[in-house]
Amino acid sequence: GLMKKFPYPEFVKFILAGVGLVVGFYMPKILLANTVQKRQQEMTLAFPDALDLLTICVEAGLGIEGAFARVTEEIANSSPTLAQEFGLLSAELAFLGDRRQAYENFSKRTGMPSAKALSTALIQSEQYGTPVGVALRVLAQEKRDERMSEAEKKAAALPAKLTVPMIIFFLPVLFIVVIGPAAMQISKH
Repeated sequence: GLMKKFPYPEFVKFILAGVGLVVGFYMPKILLANTVQKRQQEMTLAFPDALDLLTICVEAGLGIEGAFARVTEEIANSSPTLAQEFGLLSAELAFLGDRRQAYENFSKRTGMPSAKALSTALIQSEQYGTPVGVALRVLAQEKRDERMSEAEKKAAALPAKLTVPMIIFFLPVLFIVVIGPAAMQISKH
């Protein structure tokens, strides 16, 4: 509309405006969803190790705030995103009066099922007076088992994924190597 000489017919302006409207409406949602998904994947990869560290810290005698602060320091290099979330949780535990709210905020911020399980375990442990170390140990074992089953799923899917490349790239070369010398012998006679 701002161009004085638009080299195309008027309906093209409307089409371009419509395309711009659709792209402008959906693109931010798509980019945000992709960013959230990448962030959650990064945190999911580091979560079982962080949970193991948290369990060790709690069983060594640190309080839950100190354990989260220590884990935050330890995982800062390997997973800055999860370290940031644990740091926020540690700060909320220190400054909020209600621990339950801090755990729920952590679960909502991350949006991960593992974080929800951790916050639920910690809330229930405080509510019912059960040892935090036992709850964390059970949760850490579950997360290790989940990671192992994911690895087994990927390993089980590998032969099916390798079938087509093997047929396309490996078998023709194998046939040339096996049948080539015999074909050369036959062509000489």
